[in-house]
Amino acid sequence: MGKRIISQARGKGSFTYRVRKKAFQHTIRYPQKHGEAEILDIIHSAGHSAPLLKIKVDNEIFHNSAFNGAVTGQKISINSENPAEGDVAQLKYIPSGSPIYNIEINPGDGGKMIRTAGSSATLLKNYGRKVSILMPNRKEILLDENCRATLGTIAGAGRNLKPIMKAGRNYYKMKARSKLWPRTSAVKVNAVDHPFGSGRGKRIKSKIAKRNAPPGKRVGHLRPRRTGHKR
Repeated sequence: MGKRIISQARGKGSFTYRVRKKAFQHTIRYPQKHGEAEILDIIHSAGHSAPLLKIKVDNEIFHNSAFNGAVTGQKISINSENPAEGDVAQLKYIPSGSPIYNIEINPGDGGKMIRTAGSSATLLKNYGRKVSILMPNRKEILLDENCRATLGTIAGAGRNLKPIMKAGRNYYKMKARSKLWPRTSAVKVNAVDHPFGSGRGKRIKSKIAKRNAPPGKRVGHLRPRRTGHKR
């Protein structure tokens, strides 16, 4: 029996599961221009956990996550060889032990890692053309020395300290970022909504889904090597 389960409904892209475009109108990236830049404004973006900086360098405007202590009108440097806090620079020019964020994985990609509020990584050591970086989960990674990053720690570290208090706040918080909330167990829903639905005592039906099944049918075991108790 075909069932319109949540993953299928989301994949269809109805208004129920569609995010406001306005929430993602700001894209974090690095500019192509070099030199001195000015912070024009500090803005709130519903699609990002941290406040964003609106920065102008020459005649180009771009957005980056705000660092702790940033103020409107402050001057920062782009691709500086002697970077200070808030400056954007290549990893080879950043001193060892410095906190960094919005790190490029490949040179020129505009920054992909460490972009949430209050986060930062630590630049450890330069190994020739590679630079060692200690991530917040204490794992060490190696990146090209020409990858760029911003010096400092992202602002907004205390955003998780304030309790949500009521479900309505969490609902709208999740809706702003196109997240499905509340999440519920499959066995709790009606039989018409999921293959595991109802159950008359939560007896989950055994189901093995094909590896290439579409999202709406990837329910239960996904192509297991074996099932049942191990004897």
